[in-house]
Amino acid sequence: MRRLSRRRSGALSALAALLALPLLAMACSGGGLDWDTVPPADLGDRPARVDATSFETRWPIKHVVFVIKENRTFDNLFGRFPGANGATTGWDRGEVRPLTPAIDRIPEDIKHCYECALQAWNGGKMDGFATIGDPADRYAYTQYGPEDLPAYWRWAREFVLGDNFFASAQGPSFPNHLYTIAAQSGGTHDNPVQDLGLMRERHRETGLFKAWGCDSVEGSYVKVEDREGVEKRIPPCFDFLTEADLLMRAGIPWAYYSATNMQSGYLWSAYDAVRHIREDEELWQTHVFPVDNVVQDIEDGLLPPVTWVTPRFELSEHPEYSFCHGQNWSTKVINAIMRSPMWKDTAIFLTYDDYGGFYDHVPPPQVDRFGFGIRVPLLVISPYAKRGYVDNTLGEFSSVLRFIEDNWGLSQLTHRDRNADNLTTAFDFAQEPRPPLPQPVRTDCPGLKFPDG
Repeated sequence: MRRLSRRRSGALSALAALLALPLLAMACSGGGLDWDTVPPADLGDRPARVDATSFETRWPIKHVVFVIKENRTFDNLFGRFPGANGATTGWDRGEVRPLTPAIDRIPEDIKHCYECALQAWNGGKMDGFATIGDPADRYAYTQYGPEDLPAYWRWAREFVLGDNFFASAQGPSFPNHLYTIAAQSGGTHDNPVQDLGLMRERHRETGLFKAWGCDSVEGSYVKVEDREGVEKRIPPCFDFLTEADLLMRAGIPWAYYSATNMQSGYLWSAYDAVRHIREDEELWQTHVFPVDNVVQDIEDGLLPPVTWVTPRFELSEHPEYSFCHGQNWSTKVINAIMRSPMWKDTAIFLTYDDYGGFYDHVPPPQVDRFGFGIRVPLLVISPYAKRGYVDNTLGEFSSVLRFIEDNWGLSQLTHRDRNADNLTTAFDFAQEPRPPLPQPVRTDCPGLKFPDG
């Protein structure tokens, strides 16, 4: 079994008991657990304090924070947004179907595998979302209104909303999270295949949660496709170049916040799938941190120039968990940045890793055999963001990497970030820096109470 870092080995029994797999059923039923009783990750290792302003940048941006939430499309969240390319009806196997009000959480996840995404896309017709079966037929064609996402909606009205931004890959989370750090997926279209029995046994014995990278259970594999289209099965532990490598070569500090391996959501810790980072204990401990600590680290002025943030599963907006609680988590993270000295030179990019099975009406351009995937929302929040701007610039996750590369003078990783727009259309770097606009959290979220982290 792969060794645990110092900060991840403490309080194992308490975490295992409170975050055990049956908790999902409690969350979906609105059970009585108070999430303030769930112990957060030990502060343990934290980013080294650095002066981000000491690094030369092309623009007046000294901090980039890339927040990746889960499983939503543009039409699901912002289809009703004024001036954006949204829709309130969809196509379902050639017939018009209204997008009905979305609920806070659904009883079970909508299937959104690689083949599922191709089926929904249907050669660009965008009318196959209900063909995946139940619960897709019940929930794929649903949509939130502004009253459901007040913080996001306000920030979209006051800052920048991207309505031509796509997941990088047709399919689910694993390949898309890899694109957020490497502008590629290592050749895989889909999530790793794992032995469910082994995962459950390991969880019972150790408290370790599901992992999709080098920490996967024995025998896990992903299907990868080479340049000739030949498919093979390999362990989900790659060794390709990442944005972190470009940053380290240039001496630019970085951090990645995610659930720990003792928490649900560790499967989205993308650098766990990069061998030379995961298996270098010093590198891992000095760059990969518990997401429960991110607000405290922001308040303490510890975020480095480049930071990725992925949430715990329970706060990710994954549709079988509460959207309301997930939005509150994002709001607390963004509010913390806005209330800190780092606001003055920060660009926040908030997006969603894949479509999650939900409807969207815009056919994604097919730039190569991996994507683009189905359209997802993008919020750009910064003192230099344009005011009330709907950005129609074509983008994908590699576009955020290209912004980082161009700002700090880095090279590119793959054809994706070489060809990507750097999203500077969302900014006016000549304008007077705008004041922060923190938002209240919702107090009417149903069900469980979640921790501040």
